[in-house]
Amino acid sequence: MADINFHNPSTAPGTPEARSRTGDLRWDIIELLFFAYRDFVGDADHELEAFGFGRAHHRVLHFVHRYPGLKVADLLDVLRITKQSLGRVLKQLLEEGYIVQKTGNNDRRQRLLFATTKGEALVGKLAGLQTDRITRALRDIGPEAADTVRQFLRAMIDHHDPDKVLETILRAGGASGKEHA
Repeated sequence: MADINFHNPSTAPGTPEARSRTGDLRWDIIELLFFAYRDFVGDADHELEAFGFGRAHHRVLHFVHRYPGLKVADLLDVLRITKQSLGRVLKQLLEEGYIVQKTGNNDRRQRLLFATTKGEALVGKLAGLQTDRITRALRDIGPEAADTVRQFLRAMIDHHDPDKVLETILRAGGASGKEHA
């Protein structure tokens, strides 16, 4: 278990500064985000277990499917995982036929990733489970709230992030529907 290190000793738990901030913390939203994320990924996690895959496999498949020809280097930036971690996941997805890797046309050192038909089918199944959960939630709060949800989630993302994929998503802006969800 990792130790918790505080950068500012005056804000350590139990200090007056920390206690005075406790009322200002958004525990309601923090916990709702935690449980929403748990259940959102849990639907896919259960399905992935049957394949011997985990969340890293899901994220790789998702971004490779959504951005065909994605460079391995860009995928590393998006996922913020080590080369070793991505290497293990990619190796398994390549060996089992969910992804193919091609060299770049202009730069032979580039490794471009594409989902296979098998990979697309799995991504579709996982996205279907997650879309069902999103659709139920939007039905409960009203479909007009979808734009507000998208605005909130985009606002939660660090806009100084250098990810090319993130730039593409943000550029889509107010796009709606299943293609940009």
